[in-house]
Amino acid sequence: MWPVYLDNNATTRTDPAVVEAMLPYFSECFGNPSSAHGIGTDVAKGIRTAREQVRSLVGAAHDNEIVFTSGGTESDNTAILSALQAVPHRDEVVVSAVEHPAILTLCRRLETSRGTRIHRIPVDGCGRLDIDAYRAALSEHTAIVSVLWANNETGAVLPVAELALMAKAAGALFHTDAVQAAGRLPIDLRTTAIDMLSLSAHKLHGPKGVGALYVRNGTPFVSLIEGGRQERARRAGTENVPGIIGLGKAAQLAMDALASETPRIAALRDRLEQCLQRSIAGTRINGPPMARIANTCNIAFEDVESDALLTLLGREGIACSSGSACASGTMEPSHVLIAMQVPPRFLYGALRFSLSRDTGDAEIDRVLAVMPRIVERLRQPASRPSHHQTSDSVHA
Repeated sequence: MWPVYLDNNATTRTDPAVVEAMLPYFSECFGNPSSAHGIGTDVAKGIRTAREQVRSLVGAAHDNEIVFTSGGTESDNTAILSALQAVPHRDEVVVSAVEHPAILTLCRRLETSRGTRIHRIPVDGCGRLDIDAYRAALSEHTAIVSVLWANNETGAVLPVAELALMAKAAGALFHTDAVQAAGRLPIDLRTTAIDMLSLSAHKLHGPKGVGALYVRNGTPFVSLIEGGRQERARRAGTENVPGIIGLGKAAQLAMDALASETPRIAALRDRLEQCLQRSIAGTRINGPPMARIANTCNIAFEDVESDALLTLLGREGIACSSGSACASGTMEPSHVLIAMQVPPRFLYGALRFSLSRDTGDAEIDRVLAVMPRIVERLRQPASRPSHHQTSDSVHA
């Protein structure tokens, strides 16, 4: 029994080429990039190369628009807190109801500690944003809008370019959490009105603990971490040089593979979904049928519990998840699926299979071979939860 890893929205395997690029910066290229001597300036050159690689991945106009951070969560927090400080005459925030916990948890704290008004825009049963509610929430009080580009649980792609234009018309800043989109969708920020964008290295075969925040030139900005003048005084602290080098290399590899790997991964994802729906009654795909990133399948099995599914899949050497890794350890159902009003009989039996360029036919075949048996076992009277009666397979 070989391990099958289908939890790439939680993290990806670091590409060996990324590791190789990072290794010299732990040893011979060990200098501080802020130092004026040659050992430091050689390291600074490596960081400049990485900044250019990330700039190219997201289509930023200028290298200086890329700020290196510790990851997506820091980037998200920085974007929102910066906007609230930089435009003090505006004190409201607009987000979607299906944002990552990095956004929603911060917003809850801002409500309770600062009295910040948060507008949470609902989604429909496919995870599509209510555009009318979004338009109504925008006003002269809106400091920033933060809407993720691709949902980490369902893969639903939101129309951030359109949303950014609407935010700008209201005079608000616009940020997007593109942690799941970067490297999986073509991004050209030069053609959008997006002011800030977050990404994370470990979602695109880079190392953990490093990410970036795109800040369009001219955007009002207040740094989250104060101290030295690293990152042009926008993020103090000695740089995580090996991580930054790894992020740059991962960005380059992702961009090089995007055109060829996206259709291949989408075909694997579609085969997984279609075969599971044919072989298992009472299934539901959570997410839009078309506007999804290619690698993500969120599928719910009626009248079974996801925790039990994960346990039995783990015994078969298959790793997937029931939602966001950042919310693991809780028995509460996914806030994303609740926002989509997924029926209770499906809500508790949802699994997320997330693929990558490491995924091949063998991994999909393995899931298809064991999943019908596992679901059938859990639907036996002794194992079956008592939510609701069964129904036919549907697509949200």
